[in-house]
Amino acid sequence: MRNEFYRKLQMNPIIAAIKDSNQLEKALKSPCEIIFILKSDIFNIKSYVDKIRDVGKLSCVHVDLIEGLSRDGLALQYIHDYINPDGIITTKTNLVKVAKSLNIFVIQRLFILDHLSLDTGITAIEDMKPNAVEILPGIMPKITNIVSHRARVPVITGGLIMDKDDVMQSLKAGATAISTSCEEVWYM
Repeated sequence: MRNEFYRKLQMNPIIAAIKDSNQLEKALKSPCEIIFILKSDIFNIKSYVDKIRDVGKLSCVHVDLIEGLSRDGLALQYIHDYINPDGIITTKTNLVKVAKSLNIFVIQRLFILDHLSLDTGITAIEDMKPNAVEILPGIMPKITNIVSHRARVPVITGGLIMDKDDVMQSLKAGATAISTSCEEVWYM
């Protein structure tokens, strides 16, 4: 999966991030090759993943935000066995560790709010070794540059990405890709 994920990012570094079924339908028709499912519940998550797979795109599920499932290793095992996304996104280091043990492609999501969260986040990346890291907010080129040089994994920026300038600044700063729910950016 790792190689396919990186190949799709080379084709298009913009990742559609969706929060509902309306955005899913738009993302399926967009040029984005990867779709992040940010919000879902136990009743719709499998259908979202299946629809994404049916059009030849990759899905990554934010497992912390699936309503109706706990945020533990057993839930992750269920997601892996029955929902079968191409990857997961989580802020929880314990789930990064479990995902790695299950050979699930894992993106560790970090909220960078200050120096402490930056240092703690980089330490977590070094310790957990996720397949990629997503940093939020994504409109901090200086921080993107620091993380991309120290993390030694692909960096995805997300959060508050609203236009071409935000995308270009992130890519210039070392981001591999950009995730956004801003539908206009999906077509850049």
